[in-house]
Amino acid sequence: MPIPQTGTPAPDFQLQDQNGNDVKLSQLRGKNVVLYFYPKDDTPGCTREACDFRDEHSALQEAGAVVLGVSPDDIRSHQKFATKFSLPFPLLADTGHQVAESYGVWGEKSLYGRTFMGITRATFLIDTEGKVARVWPKVKVQGHVQDILQSLKGGAEEEGAPAQKKAPVKKAAAASKPAATAKKAPARRK
Repeated sequence: MPIPQTGTPAPDFQLQDQNGNDVKLSQLRGKNVVLYFYPKDDTPGCTREACDFRDEHSALQEAGAVVLGVSPDDIRSHQKFATKFSLPFPLLADTGHQVAESYGVWGEKSLYGRTFMGITRATFLIDTEGKVARVWPKVKVQGHVQDILQSLKGGAEEEGAPAQKKAPVKKAAAASKPAATAKKAPARRK
């Protein structure tokens, strides 16, 4: 299936978390949901991403969001992972990968010359009405949670917006270098 587009209803689902509790997306209406898909528990990139969500969990909650992590690992694996890293949010077991498929993030991957089926790291911001508000289709872990927080706070709502917002920052930084050099030059003349 293709990735759900911004403005469309998020595919509903019901999965169990690391404690065996049922989590149903439609029961979270009225809250923003950060639904992030990751390949595997306790691997370097997935651990870093989960710990970033853990470290910013309070800020995400203050911004009105519920965080849900999804991978094809089973409940036992999720429980070990959540306990080991003190993760304060549900990790959902999508062992049959039906939810990953409905969100368009299950497909062929390759690693070290080997091809296999798996989850593409992706995040969906689902609004209070159950619609997809933002999609990060191929997540780079570093800075990702900050980007989500920015979106929750009303910035960078469109997919192209983060790049547009970052460009002026780079120009401003480049412009400040000559100014700093200019200030140093008169100091040397004195």
